[in-house]
Amino acid sequence: MPSMLDAVVVGAGPNGLTAAVELARRGCSVAVFEAKSTVGGGARTEELTLPGFRHDPCSAVHPLGVGSPAFKDLPLERYGLEWLHARLPMAHPWEDGTAAVLARSVSETAASFGPRDAGTYRRLVAPYLGKWDTLARDFMSLPLTALPRDPVTLARFGIGGLQPSTWLLRRFKDDKARALFAGLVGHAIAPLDGLATSAIGLVFALAAHAGGWPLPRGGSQAISDALAAYLKDLGGAVHTDYEVKRLDDLPPARAYVFDTAPSALARIAGFGGLYDGYRHGASVFKIDYALDGPVPWTAEEARHAGTVQIGPGSRDIGLALRQASTGTAPRTPFLITAQPSLVDPGRAPEGRHVFWAYGHVPQRWEGDLTEAMERQIERFAPGFRDRILARAVAGPPELAARNANYVGGDIACGAARGLQLILRPRLTLRPYHTPHPAVFLCSAATPPGPGVHGMSGHNAAKAVWRHLRSTGR
Repeated sequence: MPSMLDAVVVGAGPNGLTAAVELARRGCSVAVFEAKSTVGGGARTEELTLPGFRHDPCSAVHPLGVGSPAFKDLPLERYGLEWLHARLPMAHPWEDGTAAVLARSVSETAASFGPRDAGTYRRLVAPYLGKWDTLARDFMSLPLTALPRDPVTLARFGIGGLQPSTWLLRRFKDDKARALFAGLVGHAIAPLDGLATSAIGLVFALAAHAGGWPLPRGGSQAISDALAAYLKDLGGAVHTDYEVKRLDDLPPARAYVFDTAPSALARIAGFGGLYDGYRHGASVFKIDYALDGPVPWTAEEARHAGTVQIGPGSRDIGLALRQASTGTAPRTPFLITAQPSLVDPGRAPEGRHVFWAYGHVPQRWEGDLTEAMERQIERFAPGFRDRILARAVAGPPELAARNANYVGGDIACGAARGLQLILRPRLTLRPYHTPHPAVFLCSAATPPGPGVHGMSGHNAAKAVWRHLRSTGR
């Protein structure tokens, strides 16, 4: 290790690793320090239930990963990353055995909503079709780290996206379309009536039409391992089992980049109450299942979808999200589930399956949502409980213990509500900077926010690079 590194990165999640890679690609000497024994952060894969069943403790499906401008610029496929696609990105079943779907095809998606809403959906997404790569780069670079490539499309998206999703839902006449779109917004773990929640739903829908909602072969750990392997080939170093409590615990460097929660950065760097106004949001209750067969969905479409949303209706989803965000565990939770072994049989022994599910609960909640979640699944997949071989349960305390960035079990590393959805972690146009000119933040607490896409790390690396150039690097 050089006597003086160009950059030290604290935290080996996807954003920390991406920031390190971007700096190493520019010729910087970089070292990453990770408290856990393996890299990954929210993108890990482990045998949580039984031998041979490989589960993703947090992220599993990656619509923003496959379309990430940061990842597309990196040769991650050379390091083992392979995206696998289910026939349908997502299905939203109903108790009558039918389902609305989010398909790669706009026409197939629109048709699943019924004739009264098919045209409305086509008109909603039409202005952005074929423009995903440019829109994603512009949208995920806000606040501006580069000039927009298509400012007209970005402005149009912003005007519609800034609306609460409850306004957008009024455009649909039937609840199949409303429920599916409400579920898309629910991935942000925030109430439907918040500022810019329309943008959340649109981003997930457009991502499906442009690149699908794929899973990495072998699990989400493949993303993190590919980033770490590429970093090492670029000359960077990764140190695991290395907990950082003070800046003095780190080697001398020209810049320090933190893939941590803002409160952890403030504590380590001695910034006092700098981020006391940063709010953490609702948590989730997560269950990983080992099954002796596929989930017995009543709706045929759900049997072919990588992700299945369980609402069922838009009012149910809105109520569940509002309850979780205001301190009440929903009696009828909205669930997001994933079926990795449908497209990646190697994730489980032959004939067996892994299944991933979570419902929303209040921050720091210590109850048990297992019965309510399985009751919901049984409504749409009768006989599901009979196929359970084992389950691994994680509520907010377990999630926080597993990943220090999940304060109170908040897997989004900060509430995606109000101005904090757009301007995080503080009201500033320099979100990656701190009061110390050589200390930076690159976690999901910075724009564009949660998700395994590496763009927070990518954007922060630009700020670090400008600092290094200004100081004579």
